[in-house]
Amino acid sequence: MKANNIKKVLIALDYDPTAKKVAEVGFAMAKAMGAEITLIHVIVDLVTYSLTYLNMGPLQLDSVDELKQASQNFLDKVKRHLGDDTILTVIKEGEFADIILETAKELDADCIVMGSHSQKWLENILIGSVTEEVLRKTTIPMFIIPTKKRDK
Repeated sequence: MKANNIKKVLIALDYDPTAKKVAEVGFAMAKAMGAEITLIHVIVDLVTYSLTYLNMGPLQLDSVDELKQASQNFLDKVKRHLGDDTILTVIKEGEFADIILETAKELDADCIVMGSHSQKWLENILIGSVTEEVLRKTTIPMFIIPTKKRDK
């Protein structure tokens, strides 16, 4: 597949502090190809959020509706940061990898962009490596952005 055949890019973001880097690099790649960009955030359930994102700040986890609104606010903030009003945003519920793959197929995405960052051991037990699972299951090209700090 030639780079100029990439017309739609799906960028998967979580609440990890590295999401900004993933969004910026994925956005730059997609814009260089003239591709349409969709940001996706997947909501698993309130328990997983409580265990996974304990340090993410004053997010209300009282209901799925509040979580959806907080997720939309998060994606809107990323969209404003990137400075492109044409970016689409999607929030879905379900298992991370499955929903990312289903959404990529629904959107007819030509590329999935995700970050690869080290997880805490408890997160690996609960959700595993989402990027690795998407990579194992996808037939769509992926652009994986390493987000670990580089040794200089």
